[in-house]
Amino acid sequence: MVGLLLFLAVLVAIAFYFVGIFNGLVTLRNRFKNAYAQIDVQLQRRYELIPNLVETAKAYLAHEKDTLTNVIAARNSAAAAAKAVAGSPDNAAMVEKLGQAEGVLGASLGRLLAVSESYPDLKANQTMQQLMEELSSTENRVGFARQAFNDAVMEYNIKREQFPNFFIAGAFGFQLAAQLEIPDVEARKPVKVSF
Repeated sequence: MVGLLLFLAVLVAIAFYFVGIFNGLVTLRNRFKNAYAQIDVQLQRRYELIPNLVETAKAYLAHEKDTLTNVIAARNSAAAAAKAVAGSPDNAAMVEKLGQAEGVLGASLGRLLAVSESYPDLKANQTMQQLMEELSSTENRVGFARQAFNDAVMEYNIKREQFPNFFIAGAFGFQLAAQLEIPDVEARKPVKVSF
């Protein structure tokens, strides 16, 4: 009888141990999903600023329609990728696509800023200066939010891959999460604003 009670106690302890692992994985997965939500807020702010920036620049950059069109196309592509990831930030393929789209957007914005340097009237425009200041501030917030997301993903992935956690993770569908990386080195540089 004592042996049976001891055996049941060990089984209950093992069950609680595995429940603890499961709950820990759920907590960490929800933490990185929340961290992505913070990125999403900043990206939406950024996506809202870009059309205003392009509209302000249009009057001055009449000969640079390709640059303006590329910025808007890159913005739309990145916004669509961000929307897809918002529904499932644990989908590694979608996070990778977002990183690539953000790299293209960053490069397009960089070209727009480089072109705008050649137009002194545009650089002196008060609205353009204000938009550039807001964009620069938003870029910093995106960077901080991305770092928090990547830290949360790393913590989740470590927990998921540890022994015996990987048994629970595999059995209950806890997939490996991807960090949000921007592949283009130029896009990793902060937006330079100099008026």
